[in-house]
Amino acid sequence: MVRSHSFELNTAGHDDTIDITPDVKRAVARGGVNDGVVCVFVPGSTAAITTIEAEAGAIADLAECMRRLAPSSIKYKHNERWGDGNGHSHVRAAIMGPGLSIPLSGGEMLLGTWQQIVLIDFDNRPRKRTVHVQIVGE
Repeated sequence: MVRSHSFELNTAGHDDTIDITPDVKRAVARGGVNDGVVCVFVPGSTAAITTIEAEAGAIADLAECMRRLAPSSIKYKHNERWGDGNGHSHVRAAIMGPGLSIPLSGGEMLLGTWQQIVLIDFDNRPRKRTVHVQIVGE
């Protein structure tokens, strides 16, 4: 059995990090699947999905880490070609990845106590993002 759900979010860009765990949990509850896997995916090349303890300190630490790995202030060939100034956004999103899979058992995602699912928008402007949740199992 496969169940698919989607939801939209407005983001601020610039490393905006949004806890989407409640949205994904709602999709899982509506899906009616007890055991399987939950796949969470954001289309686009400047946003990512990951897990983290969604508290201000950990989120700030992750954002700072990504700024060190792919600073916005250096030269990017993407910016030279397209002139949109978001080369760093593409690199950061590629490092993090657009999606993840979470095991599902007894109708519950097997997340750790302090583990939340977050969407991070690395683009250099606000965006409307769609998140797709696909639940596969029985």
